[in-house]
Amino acid sequence: MFSLQDLLGQQQGNEAVDQISQTVGADSSVVNTAIQYALPAIIGGLANNASSPQGAQSLDTALTNDHDGSILGNLGGLGGLIFGGQDASPPRQADAGGILGHILGSNQGQVAQEVSNQSGLGVGQVAQILMMLAPIVMGYLGQQKQQQNVGADGLGSLLGGLLGGAQPQQSSGNAMIDMAS
Repeated sequence: MFSLQDLLGQQQGNEAVDQISQTVGADSSVVNTAIQYALPAIIGGLANNASSPQGAQSLDTALTNDHDGSILGNLGGLGGLIFGGQDASPPRQADAGGILGHILGSNQGQVAQEVSNQSGLGVGQVAQILMMLAPIVMGYLGQQKQQQNVGADGLGSLLGGLLGGAQPQQSSGNAMIDMAS
């Protein structure tokens, strides 16, 4: 199964899992299991969105404008950035609710329920995990897009590589959504 350690490297992946575990108040091994079930759904939703030219262009624009990977340098503060102060809106790169809405659309509840069933965590905890994973995945994709000089037409291949060539487990049904809004 695919983990944050696979995505970010062992040290940074472990730090992210620990931060997410602290935020949701659950054991890190259980949270890591939930993450392993959630990542394919998030990446699969992105791959589904990138499967159309309009969706790929929209994702490319969002990655270029808002997700350069800098959020990966502050994973320790991610929970506070997303769930912190109610007075200010999070920066676009950490707007987890907006990001998840674009990625999973109306399937957010279904994905949370399935990950909850697989991991044993409550649906509310899983929803928080999904909200923390979305900006991490987008930051990682933005970083990879820059490093590999990938344009909109190459995002499907980049995402497919993350999925290991497997078909997305979840279909968001939002292939034509505007990722940049």
